[in-house]
Amino acid sequence: MKGHIRKRGSKWVLVIDIGENTSDRRKQKWIPFDGTKKEAQEELRRVLGQIDNNQFVDPKKITLSQHLNEWLRVVDVSAKTYERYEIIVNKHLIPNLGAIRLSNLKPQDIESYYSKALKEGRADGKGGLSKRSVLHTHRVLHAALSKAITWQLIVRNPASKEFIKPPRPDKSERLTFTTEETLDVLDKAKDNRLYVPILLAVTIGLRRGEVLGLKWSDIDMDGKRLSIRRVLEQTRISGIKVKEPKTERSIRNIALPAITVFALRQYKARQIELGLKLGTQLKDDDFIFDSPLGLFKPSQLTTAYAAFRKSHGFKHVTFHDLRHTHATHLLEKNIHPKIVSERLGHSTIAITLNTYSHVTPSMQEDAANKVDEFLKISK
Repeated sequence: MKGHIRKRGSKWVLVIDIGENTSDRRKQKWIPFDGTKKEAQEELRRVLGQIDNNQFVDPKKITLSQHLNEWLRVVDVSAKTYERYEIIVNKHLIPNLGAIRLSNLKPQDIESYYSKALKEGRADGKGGLSKRSVLHTHRVLHAALSKAITWQLIVRNPASKEFIKPPRPDKSERLTFTTEETLDVLDKAKDNRLYVPILLAVTIGLRRGEVLGLKWSDIDMDGKRLSIRRVLEQTRISGIKVKEPKTERSIRNIALPAITVFALRQYKARQIELGLKLGTQLKDDDFIFDSPLGLFKPSQLTTAYAAFRKSHGFKHVTFHDLRHTHATHLLEKNIHPKIVSERLGHSTIAITLNTYSHVTPSMQEDAANKVDEFLKISK
């Protein structure tokens, strides 16, 4: 197959010779290209190579389904994030929008799908998806269409905020344990294998993956400090994987309360004792929850905690919500939001304030009362 590039206005055009028509004139395929002359020449070589190998698809004929699958093939995200993307693409986007040609996809197609998804989008047929689920779907679609612009398959993103206003989840308070309930949970877990993981979540705000990613070398018992350097992640495709925390702020050093240090000392002593019986030696580089006592996988921790919670009749506070319980307790005790943000590993203090906005109004009242006290104004 032959071809050349041609300047047309301010842009280049890839001109592909695709044979001759009945009047002995050459049949040509013109493909607009936005870039430099050198980039246009490189793109021409790529397209001609695809044609020669029977791999070329006319950009105007590419469906959203084809583009989404190609985007999934090259998108650079963590294994866990990829798994979520794949589910959204295959269960929601492709079945509902996949047959539409990419160049024909309109904002109204997207809005119509979102409206339908909110009413009847659940896979089990029992009603619609939540606003949060549709928002996640929108973010995936927007990212894939942005890449289509980069690949010069489309000129505009029909899912951009210029055209689409995705549903926003209603703000709801996080379900957390009160101080009294937290004490009851810890008391009931005292003789349970879950006690230390629960304690790490509810007293220093660790995520599930951060708890299971801890090694003994991360704990400074004497200095009462703990360092987060890695997380344990579990996905359907990759299985168990050790990786770096998701943001720079997630890598952090946290002060430990005495109750947590005491529990860690006891837990370590039991591991050493059990190791001696089994002929193994505990090392600083060992994972805290990978020992003769057994390894907790992320899914196992979630399942075991849920079973524990239900068996004692505690309200539906998930393991991840224990982290929110910790933050709520600190804010209610008027600990500065910046400190709370640092303990949780939030990328900005704004995330902390937005997440726990239901707690901060009482801090405003307390501030007003402290002004009265400072100025000695009696009510």
